[in-house]
Amino acid sequence: MTRAAQAFWFSSPGVGEIRPVDLAPPGPGEVEVRTLFSGVSRGTETLVFRGGVPESQHELMRAPFQEGDFPAPVKYGYLNVGVVEQGPPELLGRTVFTLFPHQTRFVVPAGAVTVVPEAVPAGRAILAGTVETAVNALWDAAPLIGDRIAVVGGGMVGCAVAALLARFPAVRVQLVDVDPSRAAVAAALGVEFARPEDATPGCDLVVHTSGTDSGLTLALELLAAEGEVVELSWYGDRRVSVPLGEFFHSRRLVVRSSQVGMVSPARRSRRAFADRLALALDLLADPVFDTLITGECAFEDLPSVLPELASGDIPALCHRVVYQEVPCSA
Repeated sequence: MTRAAQAFWFSSPGVGEIRPVDLAPPGPGEVEVRTLFSGVSRGTETLVFRGGVPESQHELMRAPFQEGDFPAPVKYGYLNVGVVEQGPPELLGRTVFTLFPHQTRFVVPAGAVTVVPEAVPAGRAILAGTVETAVNALWDAAPLIGDRIAVVGGGMVGCAVAALLARFPAVRVQLVDVDPSRAAVAAALGVEFARPEDATPGCDLVVHTSGTDSGLTLALELLAAEGEVVELSWYGDRRVSVPLGEFFHSRRLVVRSSQVGMVSPARRSRRAFADRLALALDLLADPVFDTLITGECAFEDLPSVLPELASGDIPALCHRVVYQEVPCSA
């Protein structure tokens, strides 16, 4: 017997809707999860919502449980925390993180869910995918004790990177953003803040997450000789213009890409995807990460809220979606 659920779809570029879903009962080795919270990543997810995924990246950009194809209609998302209501005894009643889109309940293989540690509140665990991205970036960047580091771009990923860098001994970390309100976020994370015109140069490492030409240009300008920019921005179908003349060669600068779709080469032989995600969830025991959740709405309001998130009318780092469905046992 099938069961009813609801899912959020990007029905056309810039338009979303909630659609009914018929769920079959979980089979052997599967779980049924009732969603408690999901998260909207304002970077990648709003780019998908606008229809900005280039055709050459349609396959590479597919989320693990995506339905439909880019640009639309497509069911897309990857920050989901819920409770297992059917499945193996060891998972029943456990709170789990899954790379699943915005949907009230769903059935997936048991191996696709990761148990959330007891020390991590369910509402904070939606950040697991973001912190996992930050972990992978720092495996790529390999910061050293005493480094002078800037994070250019105070969005969701940039702030997660800054929060982790604040734990490194004797490093100077400066979060750089055009929005002065990010100063309060930086203070909560335990790092310095600067507007672009006031950023401190002479950096050993710059992590760039702003998704803008001017941000990447600034990242290069802030580097000391032989410094490195780790590029985390996803530009979609936009071309980027940066000055690779001027001081780029004379200072022997490096621009290096980092992307969460593969485990960093620095750890690939010793860490699997599951290890990286488990590490991210363990890190989320720190309440400082609550700073990254700056907005909230009910699931049924997503069709009206997501356009405002995409346009910037609703400012947010991570926007949390709350689900109120009654448990199936009630």
